[in-house]
Amino acid sequence: MSVVPVRIFGDPVLTTATEQVTTFDAELRRLVRDLFDTLESERGSGLAANQIGVALRAFVFHVDGVRGHLVNPVLDFPDEQEQDGPEGCLSMPGLYFDTVRRQHVVAKGFSDRGDPVQVVGAGELARCLQHETDHLDGVLFIDRMDAGRRRDAMRGIREAPWFGPGSPRVKVSPHPLFGRIR
Repeated sequence: MSVVPVRIFGDPVLTTATEQVTTFDAELRRLVRDLFDTLESERGSGLAANQIGVALRAFVFHVDGVRGHLVNPVLDFPDEQEQDGPEGCLSMPGLYFDTVRRQHVVAKGFSDRGDPVQVVGAGELARCLQHETDHLDGVLFIDRMDAGRRRDAMRGIREAPWFGPGSPRVKVSPHPLFGRIR
């Protein structure tokens, strides 16, 4: 078992877009195993490679009994339906904030062996797939919030016992906010 430390909010790796995986080899399979071991140890729902300091487009998930991983994921949204509810992140331990996400998603990518994979998700699984894909794009879930929610989230982050000195940069999402005002 290889549990790797999870990078915490403020680490620049979390706001840097990751690189496409081009080699599907033993090293990639080891990365996926490390991600699963770390996710299980941290008792999370999903974990992206850059959250453990690896700048590759890969993540693992375990939500509502559905366990898997995606390499080089691409998301498609079959409808406009949204959900609004609590979301957390292993890189912001112990904090949960209401975040708007799409209710349904189709995620396509590859396995760690290069085989095509498709995951269709609704509810919490859809939320997780969007959250982890955002990580790979260097986008944090607080970047998806409107100004009022982001302000409240930043207050909670500054008060968290793990928060370090300095003022972290929060960027506005480059992705559509589904009709929401920034």
